[in-house]
Amino acid sequence: MRRIALIIEYDGTNYVGWQVQPNGVAVQQVIGEAFEKLTGERPVLHASGRTDSGVHAMAQVAHFDTGCRIPGDKICYALNTRLPGDIRIKASFDVPEDFHSRFCVKEKHYVYTVNNAPHASAFTRNTALHVHYPLDKGRLDAAAAYFLGEHDFNAFRSSGSVPSSTVRRIFVSEWERDGSLLRYHVAGSGFLYNMVRIMTGTMLRIGMGFEEPSIIADALAHAQRSYAGDTAPAHGLMLRRVVYDLFDTEDFIN
Repeated sequence: MRRIALIIEYDGTNYVGWQVQPNGVAVQQVIGEAFEKLTGERPVLHASGRTDSGVHAMAQVAHFDTGCRIPGDKICYALNTRLPGDIRIKASFDVPEDFHSRFCVKEKHYVYTVNNAPHASAFTRNTALHVHYPLDKGRLDAAAAYFLGEHDFNAFRSSGSVPSSTVRRIFVSEWERDGSLLRYHVAGSGFLYNMVRIMTGTMLRIGMGFEEPSIIADALAHAQRSYAGDTAPAHGLMLRRVVYDLFDTEDFIN
């Protein structure tokens, strides 16, 4: 047996998320079925983290063990002939047997995209949240700065998981504007369930002038969900990059 890593890109619109669920089709399921058709083996795919229904990925990482004889760097080509167009394997390669796509992560990078225009776009309807109310980038920037560093992010966690710790370190937290599009870039050591979406939802209320940036500090200090804002919809979120000691997915994105 050998261990293979996959760098995976997908549009999450038509899926219930990464992980196999009883209520719909998951990305993990589709890739597993494609590999089974290819080799006769049904792999157990372990991802860098779960993405929810509607969330996208430019560089999800998964690994699995296999006895197949296809060269590691050719598995991506073989799988892509059997996958739908909204899932692509950007790269595949052999990794050491002690590599784990989840437990070896050093950094994860997400991007949340907002279309801040009077009217929604036909082209970004599945990848950006439409907010017609004017957003003040200066207020968004001020809010984002509060997240930098190590904090207890319990206020920015949805129920549904019981992590051993709610403390996380954030390395990057910043907004950029590109025409009508606003993108929130965030990178950290790890993220809690729905953490980025709650961070974004909270900042959007600040950007619209309904709250002050200092509510971020209050939420972090009190570590209670009631101090934070709404959970932004899933479709604006994308897993952008995952960093390991062994490799950086940025090297595989084109």
